[in-house]
Amino acid sequence: MTENKHIAQSIIDAIGGKENIQSIAHCATRLRIMLNDKELIDQEKVESIDKVKGAFYNSGQYQIILGTGTVNRIYEELSNLGVTESTKDEQKKEVVKQGNFFQRAIRSFGDVFVPIIPALVATGLFMGLRGLVMQEQILALFGMTPDDVSQNFILFTQVLTDTAFIFLPALIAWSTFRVFGGNPTVGLVLGFMLVSPSLPDAWEVAAGDAEPLTFLGFIPVLGYQGSVLPAFIAGLVGAKLEKRIRKVVPEVLDLIVTPFLTLLVMIALSLMVIGPVFHAVEEAILQGTLTILELPFGLSGLIIGFFHQIIVVTGVHHIFNFLEIQLLERFSNNPFNPIITCSIAAQGGAALAVGLKSRSKKLKALALPSALSAFLGITEPAIFGVNLRYVKPFVMGLIGGGAGGFMATLFGLKATGMAITVIPGTLLFLNDQILFYILVNLVSIAVAFGLTWVIGFSDKNKSVQKETA
Repeated sequence: MTENKHIAQSIIDAIGGKENIQSIAHCATRLRIMLNDKELIDQEKVESIDKVKGAFYNSGQYQIILGTGTVNRIYEELSNLGVTESTKDEQKKEVVKQGNFFQRAIRSFGDVFVPIIPALVATGLFMGLRGLVMQEQILALFGMTPDDVSQNFILFTQVLTDTAFIFLPALIAWSTFRVFGGNPTVGLVLGFMLVSPSLPDAWEVAAGDAEPLTFLGFIPVLGYQGSVLPAFIAGLVGAKLEKRIRKVVPEVLDLIVTPFLTLLVMIALSLMVIGPVFHAVEEAILQGTLTILELPFGLSGLIIGFFHQIIVVTGVHHIFNFLEIQLLERFSNNPFNPIITCSIAAQGGAALAVGLKSRSKKLKALALPSALSAFLGITEPAIFGVNLRYVKPFVMGLIGGGAGGFMATLFGLKATGMAITVIPGTLLFLNDQILFYILVNLVSIAVAFGLTWVIGFSDKNKSVQKETA
């Protein structure tokens, strides 16, 4: 029996056997298991299995943290052992009614934005690379100045950096229809309608270079380039409407009537009601975000840097995706990213201290790879596998995140994109900020590491002794 097959069998045995498993799925780092009876889980046995970095029950799923790459191999072995597979979307349908309204709303919000993030990550990297090559110091190496750069080259970079945000409502409407059970293609077309060139451009209207159309003498109608919330609500309402229409339309007419009525009703509703109302809500949220980020004396970085990983533990951190997208769309920069990066790096620093200080080979084997994972931007193994288990390292990581976030705000650090942090995140600071970015990460790691080493962890801890006995 191979090592991964043995691990898969051990997981099955520790969670009550194959008959207790409804289905399995996985994401980038976690194995997600739907169980018939969660009381049959032997938590200690699960956490003692090789390569398992932590496990917890959340949102109707038992989630086992295995890490990038490893989770795919264990999932494959479980499938080979006859465990029923399911897609993440299928599992979401099973757990959709679990949790309170706020948790369900945030979960759905995250499901909408996760597929869009790779495009925004690429856009942020394009922005960073453009900032790098357009620096006077870099151009000087080739005997050039910014005035010597070809306009065709600048146009090419604009195509790379502007397209995703110009058509952002189309991406959001497509994904929202997909999540809420509508036809994603209909959602895509609805999103394109929201940014139709036939409508006054939102950015030109904001700059005073164009006037919105007026319906009924008081309803402003314009395009929604770069908007997030109007497209999300339009997609949500549109998907629900499409399903209702499909129920009453004869099957023979479904292909023609359903998309026709859905788009007709939704574009009118979106332009005249949803757009104006939720654009105002979106603007209010943005202004509230800016108010927090503009707190004096680095307070915003201190607060966000400290509390961010607590929010990650609760599972509602996807709300930050919406805020970061708004910032990038409006200002082409993202001050949230460096602050959040510090909170992630700090948890890695705390886990690193545990791994280096502990004499337990098993704990070292768990903590050191978890720290590396955090430095690559994924904190679940460090948080759930190490820091939260012993509590104090997690708290020391929070303090380190607050310290780094405080400095990031004082330095005025602003990323060119989103979703990548710590070491990969350097690609979002390929300009004169890069040295300060490295510095705040090192400070976060050093503070968390130092505090964990001195007062945050000891092998004398009873839980450590119990696990390594």
